[in-house]
Amino acid sequence: MGLYQSCCIIVLCFMFLLLKPEFSHSMSCTSQKFTKNKLYEHCNDLPHLNCYIHWSYNSKDSSLNLAFLATPTKPDGWIAWGINPIGAGMVGTQALIAFKSSNSTIVAKTFKLNSYKSIVPGELAYRVSNMEAMYSNGMMVIFASVKLPKGMRELNQVWQVGSSVLNGTFPGIHDFQPENLNSKGKLDLMKGQSVSDGPDYSMLKNRNIHGILNVVSWGILFPVGIMIARYLRTFVDPVWFYVHVACQLSSYTIGVAGWATGLKLGSQSKGIVYTAHRDFGIALFCLATLQVFALFLRPKKDHKHRFYWNMYHHGVGYGVLVLGIINVFKGLEILQPGSKWKLAYIIFLSILGGIALILEAITWTIVLKKKPGQSNNKLYDGQNGRQQTLTS
Repeated sequence: MGLYQSCCIIVLCFMFLLLKPEFSHSMSCTSQKFTKNKLYEHCNDLPHLNCYIHWSYNSKDSSLNLAFLATPTKPDGWIAWGINPIGAGMVGTQALIAFKSSNSTIVAKTFKLNSYKSIVPGELAYRVSNMEAMYSNGMMVIFASVKLPKGMRELNQVWQVGSSVLNGTFPGIHDFQPENLNSKGKLDLMKGQSVSDGPDYSMLKNRNIHGILNVVSWGILFPVGIMIARYLRTFVDPVWFYVHVACQLSSYTIGVAGWATGLKLGSQSKGIVYTAHRDFGIALFCLATLQVFALFLRPKKDHKHRFYWNMYHHGVGYGVLVLGIINVFKGLEILQPGSKWKLAYIIFLSILGGIALILEAITWTIVLKKKPGQSNNKLYDGQNGRQQTLTS
């Protein structure tokens, strides 16, 4: 190798050392290094969201110097680390948040999280200094010094990552997956340890139970019950009526259980509100309760009010059908159980719709072939011997 080539290699290596990122990313915090004389006494691999914290605590002046590293959900997303002085969750946290601003520079700002939908920028309960942020190798890092109350031995720490920044000035809402909901723990300032609170398996279990119960009730049993009432009366009268009632009452009972688990989830998730899913659920529950009352208010076929009861029963029933299916998809968006489950439900609805089309054609063929004056009791829910439009 000639002298010229050797010099070029030396120069390139020297330039690489000068231009290398300020920190190196590894799967363990112990191998992450910082330049600019940024040294920390402790480092901890946080148990969720692939986050890391390097820190030193000076008990004499109660100052915490830290570097928090995390990968945002998307390159233009954000990362956050904070201290919650009033509890172990996100609400009440005094947060340091880094994100890419509107001019594409990485900035770090302080925010107070009064609720999941109330994030207020401004000074924190703790004095923060030397705060800066940077982005390299797909990770963001927040550097800061925090003045803590004297005598503090441990603190409740919370960390988070998000995917969007509103107008380059405000962090958007993060995901609500178990990883996000469990990103909290304690930082023991005396022992140099980060202790995780552990996943809330009770909440996760209730989320899954809530989803399963409501999919089975409003998403499966109720549509099947409507199809039984609309089509089977042609072939198995009066058995269809008892099967229909059993199916819809089972749907309602399971739905009530799903409603109860939803209320339990609400009490476990202070500050977390899925407005659309909640409002659809309330409307769905009210309409379904009205539909149950229809069973006890059902007049005889030849009663003068039977026609109006039919309108009420059918209108409310189809309302429950539509709201139930919509809310199942709303719930799937929240739970995010995997695309295969959403696809499976779409396939189920498609098969159900195909069967309904076939049965509709068969039923109308039978109706049209009926001779004038022939009894239509199996096809119609008549009033005073007169025919009505074919409905469920």
